[in-house]
Amino acid sequence: MTFEAPPSDLVDRLVYANRILYDQGIVDGLGHVSVRHPTQDGVFLLSCNRAPGLVKRQDIVCYDLDGNAVSQTTERPYLERFIHSEIYRARPDVVAVVHSHSPSVIPFAITHNPLKPVFHMSGFLGSGSAHFEIREAAGNSDMLIRSAYLGEALAKSLGKHNCVLMRGHGSTVVGTSLEQVVYRAIYAEVNAKLQLAANGLGEISFLNEEEAQLASDMNDGQIPRSWNLWVTRLGQVDIGN
Repeated sequence: MTFEAPPSDLVDRLVYANRILYDQGIVDGLGHVSVRHPTQDGVFLLSCNRAPGLVKRQDIVCYDLDGNAVSQTTERPYLERFIHSEIYRARPDVVAVVHSHSPSVIPFAITHNPLKPVFHMSGFLGSGSAHFEIREAAGNSDMLIRSAYLGEALAKSLGKHNCVLMRGHGSTVVGTSLEQVVYRAIYAEVNAKLQLAANGLGEISFLNEEEAQLASDMNDGQIPRSWNLWVTRLGQVDIGN
């Protein structure tokens, strides 16, 4: 396969996606975000093994769906790049993926309670979140998706959902654009926080599936407004050469 370099503006947006997710408290030193190569089948862009808040242009690496680097790099890859590769393999509709350990989502992952949309901003959760139990695929483990086999099992659990909760670990969200998946990762955390707060007040009236879909479609048209705010909030950022 002849490697084709990704567009520079996509690399820049992926750097900003990393920085935004850190700024919004969705990732810290760990977690990662990727995006499909727009013209090279079976290739995606992901940072090397770098804390998201420190990612620069030169850290962005292209990988194939076996998790092998296809662009030149001497840096270590993320152990869990197989989260991304196997979701892209299983879901042709997915263009971008975020894996994080955002704190309000964790209680849902460890109790098998699905995230469901409590307000219009989280309409993408209309079908609820999926759940991944790593013991079913690997027995007792360090909880990391460190192989194609485990990535495939995670992708199977995700199914057609937009979010999968990973017991004892975190969550993974998917989207049809880089901007959309960043939005979804942020509002999955917001929804989790609100859902936890509402649990003690009485029965929750969640959005039904039609309401959620209508809200999600509406919000997709507004994402540039939020994205521009998140980028501006970062101020002057050195994203490298």
